[in-house]
Amino acid sequence: MLGRRRKFRLDSERLILRPPLHGDFNAWVALRLQSKDYLTPWEPSWAEDHLSRRAFTNRVYWAQRSINAGSAVPLFVIRREDQVLVGAITLDNIRRGPAQSGTLGYWTGQPFSRHGYMREAIAALVHHAFTAMDLSRIEAACLPENVASRGLLESSGFKYEGVAQSYLQINGRWRTHVLYSALRLDRRGRTQVG
Repeated sequence: MLGRRRKFRLDSERLILRPPLHGDFNAWVALRLQSKDYLTPWEPSWAEDHLSRRAFTNRVYWAQRSINAGSAVPLFVIRREDQVLVGAITLDNIRRGPAQSGTLGYWTGQPFSRHGYMREAIAALVHHAFTAMDLSRIEAACLPENVASRGLLESSGFKYEGVAQSYLQINGRWRTHVLYSALRLDRRGRTQVG
């Protein structure tokens, strides 16, 4: 069945995780604008055209290509009960072969923070990555002072691994990040070999 694209979707108790669609543009712009002050301290600086229709269209096509190529899984997080966009989650930098790993990133709109939505989304995507994609390791990073994100990762089964100096440009500055990972077969903490 060449030329036929599979529709990607993950479901959890309260959420639907699916790639962005062209029809999501207005909801995405509204949520990003509403949450701008909330997100700015934790994200790379927005490009001048960040909220433009053209940039969003490019985002939609990139998501489709990435999923089809197996290089990333960029998903919007939709609340099932009313189909409202609450944020986004991406498994990116997927490496195959000996690594079998990827990098997790996410954001939640301010009105939807602290409701457990992103924890639920992380659980669904990590489960998919370990079972359906056969990944062995998922990495995530956040700013050391981002207590909410650190707590989210830790409560989602990620373990602290260390510090990466000047890891990403956040809000216009190179920033050090703390690194976390989740392993499919987590042997950390074991005292016996084998």
